[in-house]
Amino acid sequence: MRDRPDVRYAHNDDVAIAYQVFGEGPINLVCVPGFISNLYWNWELPEFRRMLTGLGSFARVAILDRRGVGLSDRLYPKDLPALEVVKDDVLTVMDDAGIECAAMFGWQSGATLVALLAATHPARVSQLVTFGLHPCPLQKPGWPYSWSRSEWESYLSKLRQGWGTHEWVQQHVAEWAPGSSSLTIENWALAMFQLSANPATAEAIERLDMETDIRAVLPAIHVPTLLLYRPEFPDPPPEVGDYVAAQISGATLVALPGRDHPPYIGDVDAIIDEVEAFLTGQRHGASLDRILSTVLFTDIVGSTQHLAEVGDARWAHLLAQHDGLARREIERHRGRYIESAGDGLLATFDGPARAVRCAQALGAAVGELGLDIRAGCHTGEIELAGDEIRGLAVHIAARIGALARAGEVLVSSTVKDLTVGSGLVFEDAGEQELKGVPDRWHLYRVL
Repeated sequence: MRDRPDVRYAHNDDVAIAYQVFGEGPINLVCVPGFISNLYWNWELPEFRRMLTGLGSFARVAILDRRGVGLSDRLYPKDLPALEVVKDDVLTVMDDAGIECAAMFGWQSGATLVALLAATHPARVSQLVTFGLHPCPLQKPGWPYSWSRSEWESYLSKLRQGWGTHEWVQQHVAEWAPGSSSLTIENWALAMFQLSANPATAEAIERLDMETDIRAVLPAIHVPTLLLYRPEFPDPPPEVGDYVAAQISGATLVALPGRDHPPYIGDVDAIIDEVEAFLTGQRHGASLDRILSTVLFTDIVGSTQHLAEVGDARWAHLLAQHDGLARREIERHRGRYIESAGDGLLATFDGPARAVRCAQALGAAVGELGLDIRAGCHTGEIELAGDEIRGLAVHIAARIGALARAGEVLVSSTVKDLTVGSGLVFEDAGEQELKGVPDRWHLYRVL
């Protein structure tokens, strides 16, 4: 994407660790993802992109791919190192980026890593923020809050057999993003798994995380600490958050809304606000400009099947043509192109009729490429944050789009009511539940 940060490499002996630096805030913030990641592909998911740019609005952020995954040097699974070596990789990245001391933000297994760093290198960690920290993922005597070894082995067997396949990813997304799972997230996750690691490496990393137990380390953390959890997600259970908060002197435990496991899916604005308030003492979420806008989401139907049929090179060319047509039609209908996410796009319009007609025109244009799209429109209040947009209206439009069929433009009743006199004709599509959105919504199909 046009403003994705450059990738740099720091060398810990003969292993190159990929990282990015962005943002111009007065404080340094080092982000350590959990399990797998890919610095390039992170930015393709709108929610992930919004979280990163939100953090970069108040801090100079460095984020890395751990050795063996993503854009860092790939290793044989038997060469994957102990956690202390991975910890040294973070320090190597800090040295390469000229960061002597920084706040740390780690999520999931990355939270384990930054907690270990805070305990062993307090001079280099000014503040500690974790999301979903699980200090002991394996069930042990007196510790019933984790999977048993047999449950882990069952999961790892399924991972080994299904890694990178559409069926496995679909099930995995439904489990770790139950509040936000959609075709867009599934397609993004499918590419993320394929781009980040092979099955053996993914299994080896999970086994390392499974065996890691940092409960004894927690009382040795003496830097200011913020512990973020979403208690509605069952793993780790709420008791784990209470335990960790009791073990780290002065730690602040904050329960966040939502049922999604990763911090970059769901209500990422709450994540940004809490981290900013903890690190700077200020919250800027409420100062974002708010306007009424019509949000349009589109998605290419059957993208995975198309990719399999035409191959990577041809598919990349088709996506480039699709994006070119999309930008042209959005500009022609006086809209604002926000971003693309793999095989879909997000745009806003100051009039709902223009948004609907743009969706129709784009559908006809890409039809000449042999592609079908589905589209969803909703009019509501959005928040402007630089090049990004936020708010419930964005999520509603995405959910509506996910319900549309191939070649169909589906809209909320608000859009229908605001286009009276436009000449557009609608068919009642009934009341629908929108995943993660309260209440039932009356939808209409554009004829």
